[in-house]
Amino acid sequence: MTDPYEPMFSALCREVGFCLHDKGQKRVVAALPNGLDAAVRAVFAAEGVDEPNAPGDLKRAVRDCLKAHLPQS
Repeated sequence: MTDPYEPMFSALCREVGFCLHDKGQKRVVAALPNGLDAAVRAVFAAEGVDEPNAPGDLKRAVRDCLKAHLPQS
């Protein structure tokens, strides 16, 4: 069975440059029920990026990428 989140993480790697390891991907998937902002924070945490000080454009790019590639339920 293929991972329904794989296209989202592939796009995140390709479009934004955040290529998360399995543990990081699990953190993001676990954060998704709390909303896109929580998922964005999880992406930054997994990448070791200081989210509060990250540029707004980068946060927006991650959020837009996650939103555009969320698996259809």
